Amino acid sequence: MDWEGDDYQRRFDRLAASGQDVHGEATFVRAYEPTTVLDAGCGTGRVAIELSARGIDVVGVDVDASMLETARDRGPGVEWFDHDLRSLDLGRTFDVVVMAGNVPLFTPPGTQAELVAAVAGHVATGGVLVAGFSTDWSDRPYDVDRYDVACAAGGLVLAERFSTWDREPWTTASTYAVSVHRR
Repeated sequence: MDWEGDDYQRRFDRLAASGQDVHGEATFVRAYEPTTVLDAGCGTGRVAIELSARGIDVVGVDVDASMLETARDRGPGVEWFDHDLRSLDLGRTFDVVVMAGNVPLFTPPGTQAELVAAVAGHVATGGVLVAGFSTDWSDRPYDVDRYDVACAAGGLVLAERFSTWDREPWTTASTYAVSVHRR
């Protein structure tokens, strides 16, 4: 899927200008008190840049050149990589790996387990993988059961699950899941 980074980012800029909090994902991640974070599928860098501004060592990875161009322009102090997450190997681990923007839904159908395995390999011992994604997209079906199986295959166990980045309780009727898996 091709995006235009500046256009995508303007949507969040407008929301922020109207007084809405556009940093719920970063606030959620900060609750785990990480010193290092991998923003996997970072897009325009909204989450990574906010975490970096809070003194956290952040690396952002995305495969979309336009999104990364916007991220690099907005966050020159963050290390950005243009890479497919399904084959990612940065040679290091992180306290938190976050996939904030429906990342498992944007990887080609049937490759989610490959995606999860690669990003799970970047979770440090005692660290967490945090992912938020919709569970009701008919054209991109993916559910928490398949996600949990992929996480387990990557050596991670479910620690918590919510229906929002504000930690609202998750139920089987929820249409969005924020899952936290621990190594």
